[in-house]
Amino acid sequence: MPFTDADEVVHYIGGIFETAFATEGIGDKLAATGVVLLVRSTDPDSAFVVDTANRRVLAGDDGAQPSATMTMSADTQNAYWQGKVNLPVAMARGQIKVSGQVGQLLKLAPLSKPLFAGYVERLKADGRDDLVL
Repeated sequence: MPFTDADEVVHYIGGIFETAFATEGIGDKLAATGVVLLVRSTDPDSAFVVDTANRRVLAGDDGAQPSATMTMSADTQNAYWQGKVNLPVAMARGQIKVSGQVGQLLKLAPLSKPLFAGYVERLKADGRDDLVL
């Protein structure tokens, strides 16, 4: 079963960024990028903003002035956070659409890899084994 609604997407996918900000060795590097990332998903439709400099995740996209925007299906986001999607390849295939400062966005990718296991653990802890690939 996929994500049930926009709130669930923000809870899990946005939540991994909140975890990153609190993770020693990752939070400071993430904040140093200064990226303001707008993440939009489809199936279900959702949006959230990751403000790395201020170490916060905001549901919705009202008033956001992102330096980069990513759009993809919620299933693709879920697969990415489990290490199943190569960001540059998915971008080339059109599975992930990006705009804005793509170079800044690509700087975030290496910081995400140490978070994959924690994402899967969170899904399992919440009884969402159906989302584990």
